Amino acid sequence: MTAPTPPTGPRRRRRWVRPLLAVAFVVVPLVEIWAILQVGQLVGPWWTIVLLVLDSMLGAWLIKREGGRAWTALREALERGRMPAREIADGALILIGGTLMLSPGFVLDIAGILLILPFTRPVARRLLTRVVERRLVVAPTFGSPLGRPGTGPGFGFGPGFGPEDDERPGPGPGGPVVRGDVVE
Repeated sequence: MTAPTPPTGPRRRRRWVRPLLAVAFVVVPLVEIWAILQVGQLVGPWWTIVLLVLDSMLGAWLIKREGGRAWTALREALERGRMPAREIADGALILIGGTLMLSPGFVLDIAGILLILPFTRPVARRLLTRVVERRLVVAPTFGSPLGRPGTGPGFGFGPGFGPEDDERPGPGPGGPVVRGDVVE
């Protein structure tokens, strides 16, 4: 009789999903209820409701203001021909923060406000960047030795592409640019 082989691939890598869902759907609502009850005992039930409504209004105003700024920054980056990585990350963080603020309560609202405020967002952006970098898989380009672009013939992207290049190909101040390899 053979011993069962341990799971590999996606099943093994996603062991964290169930505990995360348990926390998201059980622990977080309990913490929110506890926080609302604590605030209610401190300031009274009516003031707790007023605080929840004011919190929602503040969140809606912040989302509108910071979302508009992020959209403007994204458009300016695209008009200048620059890769809008920072602007996309800011937009994603504002979207996540706004989603957190949809739930009634104080704990997730504080987390959402921290993602939306412009002076706390850079910390969250660095964390988001690390998470995304860990999840990305870098594949070698076809025809280039050791998978380094621009180091040999083939269908690699060539120099100027990658994380060190902030410019995108396309129309710019010097006219249209088309990058590629010539295959004869």
